[in-house]
Amino acid sequence: MEKTIELKGIELSQLFGPADANLKLVEDAFSSHIVVRGNIINMDGEEDEVNMIHEVFHEMGATLNRKGSLTQDDVKTLIQVTASQNGHKTEQLDSKVHYGRKGAIMARTKGQGAYISTVRGNDIVFSVGPAGTGKTYLAVAFAVAALDNREVDRIVLCRPAVEAGENLGFLPGDLKEKVDPYLTPLYDALGDMMPAARLKPFLANNTIEVIPLAYMRGRTLNNAFMILDEAQNATTLQMKMFLTRLGVNSKAIITGDITQIDLPKRNESGLLQVINILKGIDGIGFSKLDESDVVRHKLVRDIIKAYDQKDN
Repeated sequence: MEKTIELKGIELSQLFGPADANLKLVEDAFSSHIVVRGNIINMDGEEDEVNMIHEVFHEMGATLNRKGSLTQDDVKTLIQVTASQNGHKTEQLDSKVHYGRKGAIMARTKGQGAYISTVRGNDIVFSVGPAGTGKTYLAVAFAVAALDNREVDRIVLCRPAVEAGENLGFLPGDLKEKVDPYLTPLYDALGDMMPAARLKPFLANNTIEVIPLAYMRGRTLNNAFMILDEAQNATTLQMKMFLTRLGVNSKAIITGDITQIDLPKRNESGLLQVINILKGIDGIGFSKLDESDVVRHKLVRDIIKAYDQKDN
């Protein structure tokens, strides 16, 4: 079967990549003959495969238009997605969460893969693990994906505002200046998910809110994706308050590291308590990550392991 695609309104150099690297990935993935002349792509091969190639190029163009760039990882994932839809399921496909500014966001460890599966199967998920395991990053990716897919109308990300022994009352500046340093990791993750030109209006009109946990009191959030980060520093009452904000058609992910509790009394941590209280409730899932899931510098994993051995 022969088929032709005419590419309109797409920068071909960005679509095909440096030295046509993206195009070569598609050519290598399929046995059909692909010829590019100007903005025309000619394909010749088995009907099913030619249709798959057509779909891959279509999704490549859509991804490029959506995020303004197209990486080789994006193309590999799109090929896997298309293969899966045609009965060729891959393990890597199931691990993809979202396309960020730097490419496809997916599980990079076995534990992260289990975390992603847990989120997909529950409305409320608790993810516990050490720093660098991707707890917050994947949670934000899920939230942005839900917003992009119009599954929710808004995203609310929050953290306890008092950490590491510091009290907001003793910090200089107005409230925003005091709070923002605690919320920087959430802003950083959002910045990886979408370009600034798109993120700023969402923040300005409160489609995306990044706020201290205390600001959740008294609210009911319908059609929202809620994230509570650094939940080990939420008290029992704060944890209950956050969980009961969940409205109709909303989801929540709660992340934390129970080895980094900064509250005056460790047993006041709402995260420690809630793990025991809510186990076994349908629709609530738990994910545990460990040093094997660390995706930062290779030494971070060794550092975490060394501290764990000292504590034990």
